[in-house]
Formats: sequence, C-alpha cells, structure tokens
Amino acid sequence: MLNEIIFFDTWMSLYRTLIIGILAYVAMVILLRISGKRTLSKMNAFDFIVTIALGSILAAVITNKNIALIDGVLAFSLLISLQYAITWLSFRNKAFTKLIKSDPALLYYKGNYLTVAMKRERIPKEEIMAAMREKGKGNLDNIAAVIIETDGSLSIVTNSEEEMVALHNVKEHAKE
Repeated sequence: MLNEIIFFDTWMSLYRTLIIGILAYVAMVILLRISGKRTLSKMNAFDFIVTIALGSILAAVITNKNIALIDGVLAFSLLISLQYAITWLSFRNKAFTKLIKSDPALLYYKGNYLTVAMKRERIPKEEIMAAMREKGKGNLDNIAAVIIETDGSLSIVTNSEEEMVALHNVKEHAKE
C-alpha cells in the first residue's frame, strides 16, 4: 500500500498552500521594498547566495506544512537584515569589503590572454570568446580588455577612450 499522497491530499492542504503562498510572497516583497534595491543586486557571490536563500525559504514555507508563516517571515527578515548589515559595513570599511568581495580581474588585455589570471579564475579562452560574441564583438582588434567582474560576469571593454576609463579599478595581476 502506498502511504504517500501523490496527486491530492485534502482541500485544506490546497487552501493552506494558496494562503501561505500569497502571505509569504507579500511579506517577502514588503521586506525587500523596506530593505532597498541593494538586497537583490548581483554585485558578488554573497548577494547571489542571499537571493537564492530567499527563494529557497519562500519555497519551503509554501510547500512544507511543518513551517509556520511566521517562521518564514522571521527567516526572510533575518537574511535581509544580515544582507543589509553586511552591505552597510562593506560600504564603510574597506578591510571588511576585501573580506567579502573579490576584485575584478583582467583576463584579456590588448591582444593578450592573461593565462595566469585565467587559470586562477578558472575561465577558459572559449568562455572569453563566447562573451565577446554575446556582446557582438567579433573582431579582437577592437577589444582592449575582458574583465571578470565581482559577480562572475564577463565585461568587454573596447579600445575607445571613453571605455578605457572603466579599467581604472581593475588590477592587472599578471604581465605575460
């Protein structure tokens, strides 16, 4: 005999999912609006983890009958508060910022692939080429630099003077 309910449990179960889902979603939206835009930004791995964790909590609260709505709202509040505190500290303390954020790294510069940096960041040449194609930059002669940003995305900088200014905070880790 199969003890698990596969397709339907009870109408109360469906009502609970509907009501808790709506209330948990509304609570999360309100908390995110209070905390500001930075909470869901994609600035670095830490921000990404918080975003994933918020989604995971929302899913757990909606689907797990053993988690009360108030527990989920408390978990949202805790994560959002920690995110706020971390970003507040990192904005005011450079040492703390270094602790939680990585620096952007140069992977390609003026015709040269920086293989030491590529190995350190685990980015193969093919991914750099894919990023160039994605940005519509097929001609390497027009590309000054490719940078892996703090959020893991690849940025392409062309040889124009306006774009070269964007390299001022990128450390060239390896001359090759």
